[in-house]
Amino acid sequence: MNNSTYKGMLGTLEQEIMDTLWARGGMSGRAVHEHIQKSRPVAITTVLTVMERLRKKGLLKKAKSDGVFIYETSKTRDEFARTLSSRLFKDVLDISTGSATACFVDALAEVDPDELKRLDLLIKKKKKELETKG
Repeated sequence: MNNSTYKGMLGTLEQEIMDTLWARGGMSGRAVHEHIQKSRPVAITTVLTVMERLRKKGLLKKAKSDGVFIYETSKTRDEFARTLSSRLFKDVLDISTGSATACFVDALAEVDPDELKRLDLLIKKKKKELETKG
């Protein structure tokens, strides 16, 4: 998943923090700040405030280690993408199921035509699950 996949779902600094922690694993707030500071100026207090907000949203975990708080993501990048995709797709389906499905298939074909085969298999699998339940 690249940054554009969740662009608009997180603020710029939130994205930078999440990307840093996904790439590097658990880090202190100061270490995250130092990493981001290499690409653009930002106050450490701003980074720490945003990290704490991400923790309150359930996207980060923190634990004390040797007197320093270490932050890490609560979900992998793929888990996060799946959660966001699911929420977004359900919201779109609430508006118009037919149009949303057609747009999704068109977008998938444009981005990765091989994924259409996987989608077909997932649909068949889900149909079998539903048949055995009903």
